[in-house]
Amino acid sequence: MSSSDSSSAESRLATAKTVLTTAASVAATAMLAKSLVQDYLPDEVHQYISFGFRIIFGYFSSQMTIVIEEFEGFVHNEVYEAAEAYLATKISPSNKRIKVSKHEKENNYNVTVERDEEVVDTFNGVKFRWVLHCRHVESKNFHNPRDLNSTLKSEVRSFELSFHKKFKDMALESYLPFMVKRAAVVKQEKKTLKIFTLDPDNMYGNYTEAWTSVILDHPSSFKTIAMDSDMKRNVMDDLDQFVKRRDFYKRVGKAWKRGYLLYGPPGTGKSSLIAAMANHLNFDVYDLELTAVSNNSELRRLLIATANRSILVVEDIDCSIELKDRSADEPPRESEESNDPRYKKVTLSGLLNFIDGLWSSCGDERIIIFTTNYKEKLDAALLRPGRMDMHIHMSYCTPSTFKVLASNYLEIKEHKLFSKIGEGIEATEVSPAEVAEQLMKNDTVDKVLEGLIEFLKVKKIQNEEEKAKKEEKELENKDKTTKGKDSEVKKNEVVDEQVTRNDRVDKVLEGLVELLKAKKIDDGQDEVKHEEASDINL
Repeated sequence: MSSSDSSSAESRLATAKTVLTTAASVAATAMLAKSLVQDYLPDEVHQYISFGFRIIFGYFSSQMTIVIEEFEGFVHNEVYEAAEAYLATKISPSNKRIKVSKHEKENNYNVTVERDEEVVDTFNGVKFRWVLHCRHVESKNFHNPRDLNSTLKSEVRSFELSFHKKFKDMALESYLPFMVKRAAVVKQEKKTLKIFTLDPDNMYGNYTEAWTSVILDHPSSFKTIAMDSDMKRNVMDDLDQFVKRRDFYKRVGKAWKRGYLLYGPPGTGKSSLIAAMANHLNFDVYDLELTAVSNNSELRRLLIATANRSILVVEDIDCSIELKDRSADEPPRESEESNDPRYKKVTLSGLLNFIDGLWSSCGDERIIIFTTNYKEKLDAALLRPGRMDMHIHMSYCTPSTFKVLASNYLEIKEHKLFSKIGEGIEATEVSPAEVAEQLMKNDTVDKVLEGLIEFLKVKKIQNEEEKAKKEEKELENKDKTTKGKDSEVKKNEVVDEQVTRNDRVDKVLEGLVELLKAKKIDDGQDEVKHEEASDINL
């Protein structure tokens, strides 16, 4: 090798070392600068500098970025929540960090993207890049209503969606709508049912926070519920038809909702049927206590705060509010602060508007359920189709419902005592809950069924005694009413007699007056005749 070649190689090596040294120095300086900026510069300055760099590099970039923040004001951003659910299905082996959580009673694991992790999704041949960013804030009063620890974390989360500028229309008009729709399906598949109730402490803030929830882990289903088999099939078919008729409701101009009235004696399974309906449809349940609602306006706002694909339940509707006639006179309302007590509670008119008025259309795929032990106490306006579309009578136990209970509790389909038990059930008014209580006794099947037969005999005697007492009481009340009426009649007769007597006295006096008048006239005439006779004699 010549000396010139050797010197040339040494020169290139020295140049490479210089370049590497310079690059390392620049990288170290950049890292130091970044560290100093993050540690010592206020967040406002840091954000301002980052914004400036993004503008500078934006002139030379062909990429566009859409920022999707978790909240829009005080309201949840639907697109953010959809992205969170959708991207969980797009996590690939190239992702190094993910978040996993699970509630004690949940069946599925919740997998989400960790911060600063990039997820690449392909739609119609176009690549869309997602990154979750978390920004810390200094305010100690910052509060995320979905996260009780947010006051300690003090962070604001957002997704950044990046793609080529020329696909902006596709992103906004096709990709994002597709993503939101697909996320709804994913969330419904992985959904854990919840039951919501009113939180009195949050009634006067954001109404979405007025509802607090716990997981609904009720095992009731249409397979296990003890009710008439034909009625059970009718309810299931009606529910299945309802969820499939979105286009139908839109075409006929009706709000996509359905009302069910569950009525019958206590212990006949009304609450269990509600849980079975929720499990069948995978709908959350909102348990509304009307006595906790101050007025009609508050009732409407609470309705708006409920989610789609949910069941709104008002149990014992006849006991919840005073259902007065809507035609009763109401004083003119001068202001919202009126002290009239009729404006300080929910009224029948407000309830009707709540379930069938304009406000009832603020949401889709909703079911409203009222329960009562006494259907006859409810106003007819509340029961008509369009409000309570289907009336479901939860009756006393029947032989068919007993067989369902026996299958559930004793795991038997047939038994030699079934016929005798069936005869006893047909002759006795007994609720499924009472029968179930007897079947829960820890003993052999034969002894449990024999105990049930004895229970039915005793129950029949108790029912007859209660019926006799009720009839006796009604008879006493009837006698009291009859005696009261007789006393009133006698009183009226005395009054009538006195009036009659008074009428006779009046007539007697009037006759006497007329008699005196006639007597006076006759006396006058006799005096005239006497004077005329005297004149003639003279």
